[in-house]
Amino acid sequence: MSLIVLDDVTLFYADRLIFDSVDLRLGHGDRVGLIGPNGSGKTSLLKVIAGVQEIDDGKVVRARGVRVGWLPQDLVVEGGRSLRDFVLGSVPGRAELDAELAGAERDLAEASAPGAAHADDETLLELAQRVAELHERVDHFERFFSEHEALAILAGLGFSPGEEKRDLGELSGGWKMRAVLAALLFQRPDVLLLDEPTNHLDMPSVAWFSDFLKRWPHCFILISHDREFLNEQIDRVVSLELEGVRSYPGNYEKYKEQRAEEETILAGKAKNLAREREHLQQFINRFRAQANKARAVQSRIKQLEKMEQVETYEKRNVMRFTFPPTERTVAEVIRVEHLKKAYGSHVVFPDLSLTVRRGEKIGIIGVNGAGKTTLLRMIAGELPYDAGTIKIGNGVKTGYYAQHHADTLDMGSTVFDVVQRASMTTPASRVRSILGAFLFSGDDVDKPCKVLSGGERARVALARLLVDPGSLMLMDEPTNHLDLDSSESLAASLTSYDGTLVFVSHNRSLIRTLATKIWNVEGGTVEEYPGTLDEYLYSCAQRRKDVVVTGGPAINAGAGTSGRAAAVAPPAAPVSREDAKERKRREAEARNKRSKVLGPLEKSVAQLEERIAELEGAQARRSSELSDPAVYADDARRRTLLGEYQAAQEKLEELTGRWEAAAGDLEAARARLDAEGA
Repeated sequence: MSLIVLDDVTLFYADRLIFDSVDLRLGHGDRVGLIGPNGSGKTSLLKVIAGVQEIDDGKVVRARGVRVGWLPQDLVVEGGRSLRDFVLGSVPGRAELDAELAGAERDLAEASAPGAAHADDETLLELAQRVAELHERVDHFERFFSEHEALAILAGLGFSPGEEKRDLGELSGGWKMRAVLAALLFQRPDVLLLDEPTNHLDMPSVAWFSDFLKRWPHCFILISHDREFLNEQIDRVVSLELEGVRSYPGNYEKYKEQRAEEETILAGKAKNLAREREHLQQFINRFRAQANKARAVQSRIKQLEKMEQVETYEKRNVMRFTFPPTERTVAEVIRVEHLKKAYGSHVVFPDLSLTVRRGEKIGIIGVNGAGKTTLLRMIAGELPYDAGTIKIGNGVKTGYYAQHHADTLDMGSTVFDVVQRASMTTPASRVRSILGAFLFSGDDVDKPCKVLSGGERARVALARLLVDPGSLMLMDEPTNHLDLDSSESLAASLTSYDGTLVFVSHNRSLIRTLATKIWNVEGGTVEEYPGTLDEYLYSCAQRRKDVVVTGGPAINAGAGTSGRAAAVAPPAAPVSREDAKERKRREAEARNKRSKVLGPLEKSVAQLEERIAELEGAQARRSSELSDPAVYADDARRRTLLGEYQAAQEKLEELTGRWEAAAGDLEAARARLDAEGA
């Protein structure tokens, strides 16, 4: 059964065609990745599915009662309520149900109060039955939308214990986005629409969200520039191609393979047809004037007219940029000594010392709020610090890109003018060449920045940096607001940069491609690891397991955990074949341990859920009988039903309490095993 069907849907913005004759079906459990370059209509398609965008032609059919949850990139969230109340109150119908129950209880109390106007037994029974039904519906809400689950989701997305009491208005834009994501996950809509959900998440939160989404039983559509995250989640790709909207089974890697195969097949078919067409035309031209060949010539002409036309795919332009060689710098590019930075009473870095050497590509990771961006801004000279020193090596020229730079462009100036001002000595032809590499060509370079999309502004900000990058580049989340192809192209381009690169990112694919060294910012310190991201994460996992075995002190959990621990162990050696075998053995032991610990708890929770479902079904049948007027003609039957209903309701309350306790034990066991690295 389809939840949402788009039938021959067409959408225009003014006179610009966004997409034409789109057919799309979304069913239960569909896990769809929506891909396409910035400006191709991905977000517009999500708006159409969400029902917030009118279409120009075609129709959108939604199944009766289907609930759609949408996480846009840009949102406005008002304060005035706590984070906890915001998430709990986000489930549709809960507030109305609470109000209805309060009114029904008030009516029953007034009707049965001493001295009240006489109410017959049938009226009192109807009021009592209404209150019981509403209590049952409230119990259903609390069972399936419990506060425990809401707090677990908030914790997974990086909110610390106690923060659920904070007013929503106190949160920054990124944390408000997390709050909205938490509310959507808590609601469990039938169709979940996610537009770049990882943009405001750090690596630990991305890891948690990835695990959560893997267990998501409902339909979702995901837009993401993170190739690894996309591949982990989806089993179908909907691609906005130049020839229209296409659908492919499998993840993003499978899509790339299928697309390449299609292009090869079409190109081969087109080549064969062109060759055959050429042969036919040669025969026609050669024998057209010969009467004895007239029938053969006419036959060839008809063949030519009936020949199939094959259109090969028109390939999109993708961002491409190659860095020229940089000037050789001193060996020590950055030296940070005894750096201190505080915001009021909150000390971000009490005493930090670091060194960056020529040619290093350093990926900065860590939980949000740990100080990643603060550190980068201080090195860039954009933010003052309280004590210590930051020394940039002699002759080192620094370039800095940050997310907010895309919003600080001169909106009244053209794309060309904004980029040229970054390096007035660069020839205009070179500026135009760079803009062409960033997909601004022809009249596009004369557009004012105010008419550009968020992704286009990000590309302008990047072009402004890369027109004269210098020998040291500092980059803060450079792939945010870029589409998947542009994100991967930027990573590939940066591999050609022979200067020094220090960058903050939650994009695992980017870090794996570029980083030769990892800085994990945590607890006011920076753990330096001289290796790749995979080696660092493996080292962290090994250290966690060593703690479990030896019973030693807690150590840094790295990017794969909540990042709350503080002590740092020395880095492990690069992974060898023996290490890999040992890792597999330990992973098998961990799986066995998890099964042994979690198995009985999961079984208990499942049995309670099954028993609760049986009782709820029986209660629904009793409620149906009690609503039949014929029952009230049989006084004994009526009393029996009421007694059974009340007893079952009490049993339901008991089972619900046991289920909540068992579910809490299961969640605690999972958290304990995660902390142990099992």
